[in-house]
Amino acid sequence: MDLIRENWTSIKEAIKEEYNITDISYKTWVEPLSFYNITDNTINIVISKEQSHHALSYISSKYKNFFKVTISEMFGVDYDINFIMENDKDDYSHHDIPSPINFNENYENSNLDSKYKFDSFVVGSNNRFAHSAALAVAESPGELYNPLFIYGGPGLGKTHLIHSIGNYIIENNPNKKVLYVTSEDFTNDVIDSIRHGTSSSMSELREKYRTVDVLIIDDVQFIIGKESTQEEFFHTFNVLHSANKAIIITSDKPPKDMVTLEERFRSRFEWGLIADIQVPDYETRVAILKKQAEKFDKKIDDEIFQYIASNIKTNIRELEGAFTKIIAFAKLNNVELTKELAEEALKDVIYPNKSKEVTCNSILNTVAEHYNISPEDIKSKKRNAEFVIPRQVVMYLCRTLTEDSLSYISNIVGKNDHTTVINGYKKIKEYMETSEEMNKTIEIIMKKIIPS
Repeated sequence: MDLIRENWTSIKEAIKEEYNITDISYKTWVEPLSFYNITDNTINIVISKEQSHHALSYISSKYKNFFKVTISEMFGVDYDINFIMENDKDDYSHHDIPSPINFNENYENSNLDSKYKFDSFVVGSNNRFAHSAALAVAESPGELYNPLFIYGGPGLGKTHLIHSIGNYIIENNPNKKVLYVTSEDFTNDVIDSIRHGTSSSMSELREKYRTVDVLIIDDVQFIIGKESTQEEFFHTFNVLHSANKAIIITSDKPPKDMVTLEERFRSRFEWGLIADIQVPDYETRVAILKKQAEKFDKKIDDEIFQYIASNIKTNIRELEGAFTKIIAFAKLNNVELTKELAEEALKDVIYPNKSKEVTCNSILNTVAEHYNISPEDIKSKKRNAEFVIPRQVVMYLCRTLTEDSLSYISNIVGKNDHTTVINGYKKIKEYMETSEEMNKTIEIIMKKIIPS
C-alpha cells in the first residue's frame, strides 16, 4: 500500500501521458484525486469535496479502467478501483490490508544494497556498454540477454551495476522475487545442505534458488572447480533459464579466459550477453569524484578532483576511498579543503615520484589470481593444461618485465632447470603470434601488474 501511496503522482501522470488526457481535463478530474487505502484488494480513491456527486459518477465511468490498467502495468498487481467522496471515507477506513505482494518483504529477502542505483552509477567510455546492457535487462528481466555476464577487475563497479539491476526490477515490478548472492554465499548454502544430509535441507536450498525470478551471482569464478557447488549451480542455472528467469553473473574475467571452466558452463555463459567494464579513463574518474562530492555541502576545487584522478587510476573503490579520506581529514582537523591538504591526507596512498616495483613474485601472484589458481599450483609439478599455461605465462612475463636471471625465474616457478624458462618464454611468444586470445590475456595481466 505504501508503494502505491508513494508513487501516486507518478501514477496519475502516467495516465495523462498514456491516454492523451488534455491539460484541462487532467487538472479538473484526475489531479485532485487522492489515494486513500486498499481494502479487500480494492484501491479506494478519494474525490475531493470541491467535486460533486455528479463528478463521482463521471470519474468512475471515465477513469476507472485507466487507473486499473496503469497500476497493473506499473506494479504487476491487479486491483479493483473504487472512487469515494471525501465525506464517505470513514466507511472505508477499516480492514486495511497490504497489497498482495509485500514490497518490503520482497526487498528484504533480496540481499540488495539500496545505495546502489542506476542514478548514482557514473557512465563513461569504460562501462557504457555494460551499463546499457544492465539497464535493458532491468527493464525486461528474463527476456533480453539471458544470462547477462559482466566481467572486469576488482573495484570497477560490477557490484554497483548488478545491485542497480535488482533494485530497479523490484521498484518497478514489486511482485518479482530477486535474489543477490556472492559465490561464497551460494557455496556456504550448498555446504550446509550437504552437511545436514536430509532431503528437506536440499529441498530448502532448491526452493531458495530455483523459485526466484531474478538470480544475481557475484564473483562466479570462485564457484568454478568446487565440485558439489558447481554441480548445484549448473542445475539451478538450467532450471531458471528454461523458465525464462533472469540470470545475472559477474566475474573477474570472461568465460574464454577461465582456464578451469568446463565447456558446459562456458557455452551457457555465452548464451546471453558478455559485457566488460574496463579501467575508467581520466574524465570518468573526475566525474565519479564529482558525483561523490554531491553529498557534501561545500564546493570543492577542481584541482583536488584532478589531483586524485591523476594519481589513482585503476580502482574506483580506491578512488572513492581517497576522496572520503580527505573529507574526513579536513573535518577532523577543522581546516579548509585545499590541494595541499589533499596531498597531506593522501601521502600514504599516493606516491607521485615512486613507480610500482615489478618483481617475479608480484608477477606470480597476479598470474595466479588471473587464472583463479594458487601460486603453489604454478610452482607445483602438475602438468595439466590449466597449470602449465599460467606457469609459462609467468616465465614469459618475468623475462619481459624484469632483469632477473633465468635461474632465479626457474626457482620462482618451482623448476631447477633454467632451460625450462627459455622454452616456456618461447612457447608463449609463439602463441601470441597466432592467438589473439593469448595476446589479450597477456595485455590484461600486464595492465594488472603495471597500471597505466
